[in-house]
Order: sequence, then C-alpha cells, then structure tokens
Amino acid sequence: MSFETADSSAALHQLAERLGVLRHYVSASGETRTVGDASLRLLCTALGFDARSDATVQAALSSLLEPGALVDPVVVASEGQPLLTAWRAAPLGEAATIRWQIMLETGGEVGGETTLVNDASQASIHIALDGVPIGYHRLTVSQGSDSASSTLIVAPHRCWTPTQWQTEGRRDWSLTTQLYSLRSDQNWGIGDFSDLGALARQAAAHGAASIGLNPLHALFPANPRHLSPYSPSSRVFLNPVYIDVEAVPESSSTAARQLIDSPAFQSRLQGARASELVDYEAVWGLKLQALRALFDEFRKQTSHQPQGERARAFQAFREQAGAGLARFALFEALQQHMVEGGTGLSWHAWPAAFRDIDSAEVSSFRASHADAIAFSEFLQWEADRQLGSAAGLMHELGMSSGVYRDVAVGVDPNGAEAWGDQTLLVSGASVGAPPDDYNPKGQDWGLTPFNPIALRQRGYAPFIAAIRANMRHAGAVRIDHVIGLKRLFWVPTGEGPAAGGYVAYPYDDLMAIIALESQRQQCLVVGEDLGTVPAGFREDAVSRALLSYRVLMFERADGYGDFLSPTHYPELAAAAVSTHDLPTLAGLWAARDLEWRSTLALYPDPDDAQRDNEFRRATRHALIAALQAHGDLPADAAARLSGGTPTSAEALADLITAAHAFLAKAPSRLMLVQIEDLASEVEQMNLPGTVDQHPNWRRKLRCSIDELFADPAVARTTSAIVRGRASGAAA
Repeated sequence: MSFETADSSAALHQLAERLGVLRHYVSASGETRTVGDASLRLLCTALGFDARSDATVQAALSSLLEPGALVDPVVVASEGQPLLTAWRAAPLGEAATIRWQIMLETGGEVGGETTLVNDASQASIHIALDGVPIGYHRLTVSQGSDSASSTLIVAPHRCWTPTQWQTEGRRDWSLTTQLYSLRSDQNWGIGDFSDLGALARQAAAHGAASIGLNPLHALFPANPRHLSPYSPSSRVFLNPVYIDVEAVPESSSTAARQLIDSPAFQSRLQGARASELVDYEAVWGLKLQALRALFDEFRKQTSHQPQGERARAFQAFREQAGAGLARFALFEALQQHMVEGGTGLSWHAWPAAFRDIDSAEVSSFRASHADAIAFSEFLQWEADRQLGSAAGLMHELGMSSGVYRDVAVGVDPNGAEAWGDQTLLVSGASVGAPPDDYNPKGQDWGLTPFNPIALRQRGYAPFIAAIRANMRHAGAVRIDHVIGLKRLFWVPTGEGPAAGGYVAYPYDDLMAIIALESQRQQCLVVGEDLGTVPAGFREDAVSRALLSYRVLMFERADGYGDFLSPTHYPELAAAAVSTHDLPTLAGLWAARDLEWRSTLALYPDPDDAQRDNEFRRATRHALIAALQAHGDLPADAAARLSGGTPTSAEALADLITAAHAFLAKAPSRLMLVQIEDLASEVEQMNLPGTVDQHPNWRRKLRCSIDELFADPAVARTTSAIVRGRASGAAA
C-alpha cells in the first residue's frame, strides 16, 4: 500500500496520530514541546503496533486501514440522544440495508432497519434510542449475511450529586485521614476498619458528612515493605491489612484465643502498637498468622454447617466477585509461593510457564493450592464485610456521603492486575509526568497504564469493574489524576521522563461510564485536577457534575501571589487546605519539608534551597494577610505567627482554626479537612521525590482518636467549619 509520502517521519507521524500519541504538548511553563521520533516509535510500539523500523511502521499503518467489523466493539451514547456509530459500508454508490437490534440489560429488545447509499469509504448509521434506558446493553448490526455485535453503553451526562445541594443549598465537609495512621488502644499497630467506625462516631458528632480515606487498594502481603497505596497490586480488591482481626466472628473461638492471648503473641502485638511508625512487617506477620488460624476455624465450622449463615455468605461473595476474585486470589497464592521459594516477588522474573495465566503449570498450581487461594478470597470477603459495616454505621449516624474513597491512576507492574491481564496493561511504558519547575527531570511513577486501544476492544469492562469496585460501600470517590482519563504521560521503559509523551484516552466514553456508575450507586465523584490542566477540561467537568479539586495552597493570584478570596472557589468543587503530598499547616510554618529536602540532598542546586525558603516566608505572610483580611485570624495571633520567634501552640491553633474558617466560607459544595491539620501534625504523610529515604505512608498520628477529639482546639476548629459551611458563600 502506498502513502502520501515515502518519508519515514511522515509515516511515523501518521501512525502516531492514528494511535493517539501526541506529537506536541504544552508544558507547565506554557512552552510547546515536541516529542522526538525516537520516543514516538517507542510509544507506538508500547501500544501494540511495532514502530521500531520504517517497514514495521508501514505494516502497522496498513493494518489500521483494513476494513473493520460492521460495528465498533463498544458504542457509548448519551441518554436520550441518537446513537451514531461507524460501520463498514457497501461498495461506493451501492445501497446498503442495515438491520440493528438492541438486547436490553434488563431483558427485552428493540430494533429496526435503514437503507442508505454509501458515497464515502465509511458511512454512519443513526439509531434512535427512544425507550432504551441507561445501562449496559448488547447491540447487533447486520448487513446481508454479515453481522457483528457490540457493547452498547447508554449513560447520563452528569454524575450524581445530593438533591439537598440544589434544594437546600447545603455545603458539606469531609474529614480526611490515612487509615493506617489512626491510633487506638484496640488496633494492632495500624488503623483498621473498626477504628474507621470509631472515627466516624466522632466526626459525625462534629458535623462531618463523610470520612475521606487513602486508597484501600490491595497491595502485596508477600512484600510488606511495599507501602504506597497509590502503587497497588489491584484497584478492584481491598488491602486486608485493615481488617480488625478481633472483629472477625471466628476470633472468639478457643483456638483463636489460645493463639492471640499467648504471651509470645501479645509481646509482639504490644511492640507493633508501641512502634512510633507503622511497622508493616510486624503488623502483617501478626495479622496473617491470626487470620490464617481464623480461616482454619471458619473452614472447620462450615464443614459441619455447610448451609450456615457464614458459609452461605462467603459463597455468595465468591459468586458475586466471580472470575476476577478467583484470578486475583490465584495470583496472591502464586506470588507468596514464589517468594517463599526464592524465585522473587516480580512475576516478570518467574519461570515462563507461570507468567502465563492459561498455562498447564498455573492450572496445576491452582488445583494443588486451593486452600491458599480460598484463604485469599476469605480475606477479601472479611475486608469487604468490615468496610461495609463501617459504611453502614456512617449511614446510621446521618453522614450523608459516608465513606469517601480514593482511586489510584495506575497499578504496579508486578501486581495481580498486570499479571492477570497482560494484553490490557502496557508493558513497554509507565505513567509519569513531564519536566516542570518542581521536577526539572520529570517524573516516572512506575505505574502500569491501561492500553486505551485494548481497553476499547474489551468494551471497557476492566475500567467499569475498577470504578464499580471503588464505589462499593462509598458515597464519594476521588479519581486521582483525573486528567489521565483524557491523556496520560507515558515514559518508555528504560528511558527517562524526558523521552516521554502523552497518549490520548477515550475521555468522553470513560466519563460516561463514571457518570453511569455514579448515578446507579448515588456516589459523588471528585476529580483530582491539579497540575497542568488541558484547555477546556474544567469547563467540561462542570457540565458533567465532576467536582474539581481545589487546594488552598495553590489558589493564589498568578499561582504565586495573594491568596484568592473564598468567593473565587467554584461551586462544584472539593476545597481543601492541603493534601498528603504537601506540608500540613504546622509543617508550613516549621518548614519541616524543606528541612527534609536539605537533609536528603534533594536540591540539585544549593540556590534552590534558598529560593524555597524565601518563597515559604512569602507564602506565610500572604496567608496571614488573607486570613486577617477576611476576619478569621486575631491580630495577636497574626503577630505571633509573623514574628521570628518559635510559634506557640496557641498561635498555631489559631492559624489552623482561621485557615479552615476561611475555606469553609467558599461556595464549594464539599470541603475536605485533613485530620493531620486538626492534630497539629508537623510532618506530612508523603514527601514527593522520595521512596524510602523519608517514612512515607508510615506515620501514625501523635494521639488516639479519642484524645484528638477531646482537645478543645479541635472543637473550636470544627465549630468554625460548621458555622462557615452553614453561613453561605463569603461576601
């Protein structure tokens, strides 16, 4: 097949355009950057189209130009709108009769036919969707003896929001926490789902509508040192480390009590509780040993009562979770086996037969390790039960949104999702970010992205599963790096971020699915849209009722000047003082994060440290001025905060109350309040740019839940938040 030009770059650029690999992008500084041809070749190849040579580029283009099926593998339409879908046309100038049939998700069918004359290489057919409800249906299109079927998704345009936001003008606030950080006398050295319930009781009493959590995604029990909740093994399943062992029904059995109450076990347990930071190895060691004993007890009891309530509930959970749970549990058992055998954690280094989920060796392992697989399923069942119990308690307490969950942007390449679905997840690139002022070399997050072409071929089923799973037991979800639904920055494997480029995603389709699941589960959706935002993205998000994510520290004139008034915050937004990646308010004043950066030699140029310290001083003065201008910070507190002497606890308490009172006046329908700020914590939970040099994802709060809410300063802050939320937008 011939092309318009024989020039190899032109053919490569044509291939990149067809695959959605962007040749140009605008940097954070506003410069237009061009992705080099070498990078384009790597990115196209990562998408599954070999572009390593001119010949393979030509072959890839030829394959893309070949006629496709009568209908695309998935068709997404807006509720009440006509459906427009491409189909393979008859020869030019000939009439074609097209028949279509829609099998509805709930049963029944609708259909019809149309005749048209093709005057182009491709034509389109309009199908009226009158009477077709929102949901997942099956579309079949026929032309003569040829037919093809497609997943038809009919979705509402907008995500769900509470009726009271419109009818009553209600403005909610959510207490956000890292679940692992919670302290209590009962937990085993890490916050758990029972602690979540205890926190909910306190937060509800102080007027909170929900509890926001770090991602609860499954990590790696076989590797307790893998800590980041944003680098999961699976986004569909839960992290069993948050199970409260003593809330498992079998924990009252004689065998369980003999283990847990033994002096040796209690000594280890007290050590985990007393640890300044979360000791994940100790916690996992305790919990897995105890949970294994509880599982054995469960199996013994259910063997005597196979139709008992617990046995039936477990079986129902397995059936509902289906093949996805079975595949995940198989991976967990296999990974544990490989680690114990010395083969290693990464499935990429396993023998070839075990890298293939359909191999005879994996099938044999499944049969011979059924007990280990069932144990993993048991952990998922119990984690789901306890999370559901906490969510139910929040509903009883009158918390309108309940659990507010967080969804990571990608998965770890060594995890269950990457192993179990290798045609869907990219193996030749990882997710990252281009160079900017904060990260001159760019970032490689080490996460494996969905292949957007393969995802579409699969009818978006894996994406639907992930969104649906994270809305389970939740009244709100936060989509991390939501801009990734439109485009993601891919870093080719073995290359630095400077060799990366953006790959386009089917944003309209993915957002339609989110809106559909949001409406069905009555779940708010917040899109974390920080960083470089493509033109028009936020305006489109508003039309879809996707809440923007607005952080006080970034809401400044020209990004660096005066802090914007609360009136500048949009209505459809979740407004927050800070995030887990930024300094707490106390840390902002102590400049603890800057001390860490200097100590860890994270400044490539000594002048950068001086500039950061100067900018920090300017930030503190600007924040004081904003809080005083709006009447939230007393003059004496402002004087103490502005002075050169160490800040007193009283002045910091005044600052924390004032900052939250300031933000509470914003018209934003949701306000997020970090528990670390309420607790006057100086250290932040994660220091970007570090992995294990800084104790990321390990910090415990300085006090227990009960101690925190017994502090009068916390009561003053939450009272100021409630007043500000009830008063309406600032004048």
